[in-house]
Amino acid sequence: MQSGLDHPLLKNHTIQMKPSVSRTESKSQIGINRVQKQIIPCPDGTIPVWRNTKEYITKAQDLADKHVHPLSDDSPGTHIAGVRSHNGLNRGVEAWFNVFQLDIAKDHASYSSIYIGSGSNNEINFISAGWMINPSLFGDGRTWTYGFWKGKDGKGCYNTACSGFVHVSQTIPIVQPIDFPAGNTVWLHYSIHQDKNTGNWWLTEVGSGDIGYWPKELFNLLNNGANMVGAGGTVQASDSGSSPPMGNGQFPNANRPERSAIFANIEVLDSNYKQHKMNYVPTEVILDSPKCYGLTIGKKFFLRPNKLGFYFNYGGLGGNSCGV
Repeated sequence: MQSGLDHPLLKNHTIQMKPSVSRTESKSQIGINRVQKQIIPCPDGTIPVWRNTKEYITKAQDLADKHVHPLSDDSPGTHIAGVRSHNGLNRGVEAWFNVFQLDIAKDHASYSSIYIGSGSNNEINFISAGWMINPSLFGDGRTWTYGFWKGKDGKGCYNTACSGFVHVSQTIPIVQPIDFPAGNTVWLHYSIHQDKNTGNWWLTEVGSGDIGYWPKELFNLLNNGANMVGAGGTVQASDSGSSPPMGNGQFPNANRPERSAIFANIEVLDSNYKQHKMNYVPTEVILDSPKCYGLTIGKKFFLRPNKLGFYFNYGGLGGNSCGV
């Protein structure tokens, strides 16, 4: 059963089983370990969907209304470190980014993602995907993959906590706790792109498979691409003002980029579906709390002979003096 189609905006939607152009193959392999997802043997005609409890759905809906992103106007207690571009319309964004375990308090959240979005007056359409540690949402301190969207009705939703996202993969869930093999760094390689023929927005784990898509009917500002694309880390402080760590909890070191969190091979699709390094047009650095978090644009390659294209390091320990 495809519960994603229960959304009232999707009454006349025709399901798309695969994107018009696959993005599961990548020219930017950097020889590293991907997220270790469980292979779920779903029978034909079924998909892996995380079992949603009533408590999880309630929390997800409440937190979705408060979800912060770079298009948010006023976000007390939230801090962002990332890079974005809002020069013209874009059809997608893709990146490698490493995944970490962090000690996060119950009233904290820390997440890293790629995203696309458009804003007009007081309206926002937004899609993001990546990894998150959020005890208030998931009920534990583990690291989870996640997807999020905010559409034309002003409402947002995480994962499959409500209808909207159409899950098509039989093996890759949109949301799942991440395993961390001893001694290995774990990476995600995600792509969000607009289908050329249908206008739907697809989420792909590049190199592994297409997970599913957010139908175009959910949005009113993303019909012809997105006017902003980006990547980075975000944290949510507690009511007391204490902010959690971001990335791997370390400030970037320009001389030792492998020691901090990183987004690598960040690429965007332009309005004509041509793929470029993200900095082919002017980019903007977002860093609102330099006391607690840092960001360094990559200026050299490391892990030779593997090149990391356009990349940046980000993160920090957080603390009690990060501002509002």
